[in-house]
Amino acid sequence: MLTKADDFPIHQTPEPIAYAGTDRNFYDRYFFNGYQPDGTEFFAIAFGVYPHLNVADAHFSVIRDGVEHCLHASRVLHMERMDLTCGPIKIEVLEPLQKLKVSVAPSNGISAEIVFEGRTFPIEEPRFMRRNGPRAFMDYTRLTQNVRCTGWIEVDGVRRELAAGTTGTRDRSWGIRPIGAPDPQPPVPQTIGGFFWQWTPLNFSDKSVFFHVNADPEGVPWNTRAVILEDGAGPDGGTHSEFATIEDVTMIPGTRHAQGGKLVIPLKQGHAAITFEPFLTFLMRGIGYGHPQWRHGGYKGELEVEREDIDLGATNMGSPENWHIQALSRVTLTLPGEAPQQGMGVFEQLIAGPYRPYGIA
Repeated sequence: MLTKADDFPIHQTPEPIAYAGTDRNFYDRYFFNGYQPDGTEFFAIAFGVYPHLNVADAHFSVIRDGVEHCLHASRVLHMERMDLTCGPIKIEVLEPLQKLKVSVAPSNGISAEIVFEGRTFPIEEPRFMRRNGPRAFMDYTRLTQNVRCTGWIEVDGVRRELAAGTTGTRDRSWGIRPIGAPDPQPPVPQTIGGFFWQWTPLNFSDKSVFFHVNADPEGVPWNTRAVILEDGAGPDGGTHSEFATIEDVTMIPGTRHAQGGKLVIPLKQGHAAITFEPFLTFLMRGIGYGHPQWRHGGYKGELEVEREDIDLGATNMGSPENWHIQALSRVTLTLPGEAPQQGMGVFEQLIAGPYRPYGIA
């Protein structure tokens, strides 16, 4: 059960606030993304708290004119988990589970102020639990919520307001997954031979669609669900399915990224079908995921802030640090007996190691 307290980084276990415990790899994280309605600009934010490493870090990134402009920050937590500021980046919970604000004070030529307001009550995804031999590799809970975004972003003196109709997604996750410095003594025997992840939060005019899947290298899912939510839906609303699949996937040659596919969600009256047309690639390393120097939870000293600019046209998308992406996509939803609806959302992809259904060795 989600409560208002779950929108603050004070968790102790992968369970909601009512339960407590300890683990070196425990984390508590905010994630946000958004995109202008014409698809010309994409932005994302990550803010992580790592209580047992005594570190907090934050990242802001925006794509403009083919360049991913990134601002990275890390600081010592000093065991104060309610201070949601890391260098220039600040999170404010204006209304728990409904409205949050991200501010970026001017730093290295980047600043921003964005409010994210939920379209529905957040969904609670199925608990993620995966072991590597005897050790918990992942054990966490995540809430996910599609949002409408208002505000502005400035890069190198050029400020752009977010146009009416700017949408996106935000999530909160907490629990256990690898953070900080790699473990010098990994568990034996190693049992995880690969990692496959797809996540597709999608925005349509009057509804949201969510799908995620974690699968093993043979393509067998170990955590998956799809949800269709009408705007304004409460905690018990929506249509849920554990049997949705992404079909007809084609891969971009030389990469681990899909260039298209179709999500099929079984319904009582037939099935929903959503086709994906990716057109813009956002590198998740821009907000710390898999970044070689700015990995989540890494110790950088009392306070460190750094800007990074990534020329997406000159980047090797097949390189391991670029495997994890969010592909901004135009999507078409077809429901039984209804006219097709156009929308926009992300097709997040991470394929590490082999994935035999796609022919990746």
